[in-house]
Amino acid sequence: MSPASSHGEHFAEVVVVRHGQTDWNVSGIIQGRMDPELNETGRQQAAMVARQLSKEAKPAAVYSSDLKRAAETAHMIAAACCVSELVFDRALTERHMGLFQGWSIDDAKRSEAYKAFSRGDRDNELPGGGESLNQLLERCVPLLNEIAEKHKGERVVVVSHEAVIKEICRHADPTSSGGRQIPNTSISVVHVSGSDGRWILEKFGDVGHLNEDGSVHRVSDGDGTSA
Repeated sequence: MSPASSHGEHFAEVVVVRHGQTDWNVSGIIQGRMDPELNETGRQQAAMVARQLSKEAKPAAVYSSDLKRAAETAHMIAAACCVSELVFDRALTERHMGLFQGWSIDDAKRSEAYKAFSRGDRDNELPGGGESLNQLLERCVPLLNEIAEKHKGERVVVVSHEAVIKEICRHADPTSSGGRQIPNTSISVVHVSGSDGRWILEKFGDVGHLNEDGSVHRVSDGDGTSA
């Protein structure tokens, strides 16, 4: 169903995809603005989400973070969906994690600095030049409103990162993201009316194109989507 028929001609259907897996994801290292590439599993995941999206309504454009892990995922989606408009925007980049970038998640959680910032205040900036959750929200929501205004009645794909996608979903539905994960190459869908700021969350963190354990469905060499 098109966004125009499901939610009115003023809405854009924004399909938000998290990038594929990296070695840092596997090792539990906080990436933030650091720029590791996809690993082999991540490339296979990206091929599978691209294949899934190619079976659905064609997007008018693909927008992406410029970090390598998102950009490679976006390139694969654009190619599979035969989309020529691929736009990279730093407003979609991952949350700046400040001091903690490059730390293991376990080491970060044991630190006094982490304990100090993790008390639930959305205005708390991460130590070492990192972003608060409200700063993150303030840079990604206006961009999605602009995208929706440009693509009224159309479908677009946005490729980004876990923290960004959680904020997008939370903005659409404040009850959506509590304790729930955004797996690599999961699909979330938000209907956005750029003209009046209405957001409707339709899907959150769906991995139906992957196996239950997050691994990829193996595909034959002949279907053009194998990594």
